[in-house]
Amino acid sequence: MNKKIKILECIRQGQIGGGESHLLSLVENLDRSRFEPVVLSFTEGPMVERLRALNVSTHVIYTEKPFDVSKWLKVKQLFQAERPALVHAHGTRASSNTLWAAHSLGIPLVYTVHGWSFHDDQSPLVRRMRIMGERYITARSDFNIAVSASNRQSGLDQIPGLKATVINNGIDQQRFSPARKFKNIRAELGISADAMLVLFLARFTHHKQPLALIRAFHQAVNDLPSLHLLMVGDGDQKREGLALVKELGLEGKVTFQPFRQDVPDVLAAADIFVLPSLWEGLPIGLLEAMAMGKAVLATRVDGTKEVIQHEVNGLLVEPGDLFALAAALVGLGTNAALRAALRCKALDTIQEQYNAGVMTRRIEAVYDSLVK
Repeated sequence: MNKKIKILECIRQGQIGGGESHLLSLVENLDRSRFEPVVLSFTEGPMVERLRALNVSTHVIYTEKPFDVSKWLKVKQLFQAERPALVHAHGTRASSNTLWAAHSLGIPLVYTVHGWSFHDDQSPLVRRMRIMGERYITARSDFNIAVSASNRQSGLDQIPGLKATVINNGIDQQRFSPARKFKNIRAELGISADAMLVLFLARFTHHKQPLALIRAFHQAVNDLPSLHLLMVGDGDQKREGLALVKELGLEGKVTFQPFRQDVPDVLAAADIFVLPSLWEGLPIGLLEAMAMGKAVLATRVDGTKEVIQHEVNGLLVEPGDLFALAAALVGLGTNAALRAALRCKALDTIQEQYNAGVMTRRIEAVYDSLVK
């Protein structure tokens, strides 16, 4: 009987986000007859709890910093104890804090880029330092994975000679299927069955633009009073979001929830899914919404515009354009035929291009090539 190949999957945090959902899907779909996943997270959170419930050995070494040298020895000690055949780091924080340990022990390292750490809205100094960090990581990783073609291209624009293979994020189409039965989330949260429910399901961080969405929603609800906004997630801008809703007099029109594990049930309750980000690698939340047959509205950025064809399988607006975002919310909310057409095409897109099984088999092939 062949010994299983132990893969140590590393992620920046235990909170649920795009990279974390990707890791969960990957772990759940790995061929357990051949691979044994072990996980290192750099914070506690719901993802850690879920992994442990799945009987996946999961460790936490706390840091919220990339290149946190003070944690590198602890990481190395964990690697020495677990003795993985390969390390797979998801995101900059995970890769920057595992690279030294992996190299010092001669363990191959795979780096999956879930969106680069450098962005156009950063100060020139911060952006330059982030680019230098990504150059360092990608040059020293044994294999780089970009989750979308645009993600790879934005890397090539700043890192000449970057070697990265595109493996698109995939969605578990059994878990995220509109054909399933779901809990009545509207009844649970006291949201009217007649409301046109708009869902934001993401971290409350600047790049996801929750405050801009609240302001756009304030404009939209004046034209379409049946709109109701459900905002699910946590993050450093949530307190400010709560205050803004109160300031704009939207208390009866906006419902807040923390991150939830029952994401398919939450998606099932929505009419419109909105993601107004300033940048994305390949947003898993968007793919999950499309897999659930939702009409999606997003910004024309990196990986998102690779998935969404405007007015075919979703709507796109320019990032930061609150007027366009508000107008699109009203337009979708008042046009049932458009919502139905977008839903059908969204389902087709996921079924044809973003399958979790296909994604996992491709990543397993990478593991095999490096272990051999």
